[in-house]
Amino acid sequence: MQIMVNVDDARLDVEDRGTGDAIVLLHGFVLTRDIWNAQADALSATHRVVLPDLRGMGRSTASHGPYLMEALAGDVAATLDALGIERASIVGHSLGGYVALAFARMYVERVERLALVGARLGEDAPERARFREELADRIEATDSIRPALDAFLPQMLAPGASADLQARVAEIASNNGPIGAAAMLRGMAMRVSSEDIAPDIDVPVLVLAGGYDPFLPPAEAAAEAAAFPKGRLVTCERSGHLPMLEEPEQTNAALAGWLES
Repeated sequence: MQIMVNVDDARLDVEDRGTGDAIVLLHGFVLTRDIWNAQADALSATHRVVLPDLRGMGRSTASHGPYLMEALAGDVAATLDALGIERASIVGHSLGGYVALAFARMYVERVERLALVGARLGEDAPERARFREELADRIEATDSIRPALDAFLPQMLAPGASADLQARVAEIASNNGPIGAAAMLRGMAMRVSSEDIAPDIDVPVLVLAGGYDPFLPPAEAAAEAAAFPKGRLVTCERSGHLPMLEEPEQTNAALAGWLES
């Protein structure tokens, strides 16, 4: 079932599949919920799977930015309210992980479990924040998503990824517009660290990492998992930043084990 959730000046396009305990899958930048298709197919056999396109991304409408992570977490809460869901297991990939962490800070009582896929706990270093701001400027100046695709897509997949997979990722990413992309980049540049809340998140936490992920190197992923009282690290050794697409069966197995914890 596909629904629209109205939140302030945005309309969120949300897919709602299956029945049972709820799990929310949040996509990364510059992507859409379609990265989770294989996981939604598997998990909806036993769970209620909620897949939003984040504000300004994919099929959801763009509003004025920047999109702060706290505002996006509020969008997730509004989506759960609209669906009558009190508590859920939250999975966030990259940007979606930042949103999941903001959600845990603001609505910890609504978090059954937390999974972070290629998402860092820390805030941006100054040079990284500056990169995001300058990229947002280029997107706005050209009124095109192309600068974001050129900046991020070459880093997403592990070396040797097939041409078909590269084309699939590019297709998903191209379903985004410049207004939302620029606003999201500015919001990510402004986000605060979540390192302070990690010791207090006393639910099962999965850190799912790609062995070739340049955004979350293996040592940092291990330290991140250790920061949570009930943290566990799973590494998809042949993946880059998109294990849900590069190694979907291993990703499905990791999520299934986490849901049983």
